[in-house]
Amino acid sequence: MPVYSMTGYASGQNGPVGSQSEADPRPPATGRLGVEIRSVNSRFLDLTFKLPEELRQHEPALRDLIIGRLKRGKVEVRASIESTAQAGVTEPSVKLLQRLNGVQDGIKAWLPGARDLSVADVLRLAGGDGAAVRGDWAADLSEVTSKALDALMSARQREGTRLAKMLEEHLGQLRVLAKQAVPLVPKLVEQQRAKFLERWQDAMGLTGGTLPEAAQDRALTEATAFAIRIDVAEELTRLNSHLDEIERLVKKGGEIGKRLDFLIQELHREANTLGAKSAALELTRIGVDMKVLIEQMREQVQNIE
Repeated sequence: MPVYSMTGYASGQNGPVGSQSEADPRPPATGRLGVEIRSVNSRFLDLTFKLPEELRQHEPALRDLIIGRLKRGKVEVRASIESTAQAGVTEPSVKLLQRLNGVQDGIKAWLPGARDLSVADVLRLAGGDGAAVRGDWAADLSEVTSKALDALMSARQREGTRLAKMLEEHLGQLRVLAKQAVPLVPKLVEQQRAKFLERWQDAMGLTGGTLPEAAQDRALTEATAFAIRIDVAEELTRLNSHLDEIERLVKKGGEIGKRLDFLIQELHREANTLGAKSAALELTRIGVDMKVLIEQMREQVQNIE
């Protein structure tokens, strides 16, 4: 399965006026329906609809249609109906304006909280838009929304493919850094063992004595304790295991965003531990480089469905 991003945009419109077939029993369309779908990242599927009054009744059907295709993301669906019955704007007559004003005053006398008519309301009433657009938009709305969803899924897939490629590149860089860290730990342990013995010898030389076997054992014990403290073999093993799992999920595709987010947190934890145990500048640099790459991966994983 492909990897999908949660970011995308698509739009669609119904056919031109009079585009139905002769067998279509519905009255001919006298308006143009447009649907826009915008999607950004979110932990869950968050749907928002902005529909005109003529389409409000179809919101549940639209919700079911989108839930069947999308699993995560903050999605905004905006629909509009543009009248094509008239080429221009009809200027209302004075008589009509007087009548509308009288009707408005009568309504507000009974309903003081009612809002005033806007210019758009007046133009719509003057142009007869209520009769210019068809009332039954269910089939057209479903068709246009489905096409827009198809385009949105294509856009999200293209973005997801780009994100997957970026993740694979970062995984390769992290594996290289992990390999660079592996031989550093034994070298550090051996260096520290030699330092401990050298310090004990210096201390015994200042007192004029010789280094007894017990003191030498103590130095070796301290060196062993130090080796345990700086040993990052376990962290590197877990880090490589997480890298393998992330690679497997990216190749598998589908709904992997939440799993990837968890694994990125685990990668960050291992990189932090590696940096905390660092006893050499080179190992510190590797830990910092790892955290930079992991943070870049975290930002991109937030956009994967």
